[in-house]
Amino acid sequence: MPPPKKLDLIGSDLRAWLAEELAKRGFAEIIDVTEALNFRLEERGEEIRIGKTAVGEFSKLLKDQRDAFAMAETLLADMDVQSESELHKMLLHMIATSAAMAMKDARDNDRHLEPKELMSLGRMLKDLMSSAGIREKLLDDERVRIAAEAREQALTEMTDALEAASEESGLSAEAVARVKNDILGVRK
Repeated sequence: MPPPKKLDLIGSDLRAWLAEELAKRGFAEIIDVTEALNFRLEERGEEIRIGKTAVGEFSKLLKDQRDAFAMAETLLADMDVQSESELHKMLLHMIATSAAMAMKDARDNDRHLEPKELMSLGRMLKDLMSSAGIREKLLDDERVRIAAEAREQALTEMTDALEAASEESGLSAEAVARVKNDILGVRK
């Protein structure tokens, strides 16, 4: 098993500071940020030093992640619940295809997938499936809400029509109330 990356060995507070500092500087000025990080490590009395390559890779990862979130946000902003659900299904198929390709590649090259690779694939599939399930639930809830609104609208229209017809025909208030109660199920 390969040794852990040096950035994984520093405290989460320093990683959070690093992420914030890189974002603040537009994911640039890698050398300056690396020097500032190592200065903070030295101030804490830590023996570890981080290279600019590691900070650069971390910066690229953060930038790619930010760009992916921005793209997804833009894409999903214009979608309704049905479209989001279909997008989740498509992503699930893409990830499943990628997983199958990774397993085929490992088999073709006579190697096993690393546990970390398997765990990442499994977590991605689980999260996406959970997300798709949530979207399906939202879609179902939306259908129920729309149907309830339609029923309420129809009931209001029938009640209004009944009241208008009862005034024209001279029905008593008792008769109107009985029709509302017995036929429409409206109890006032």
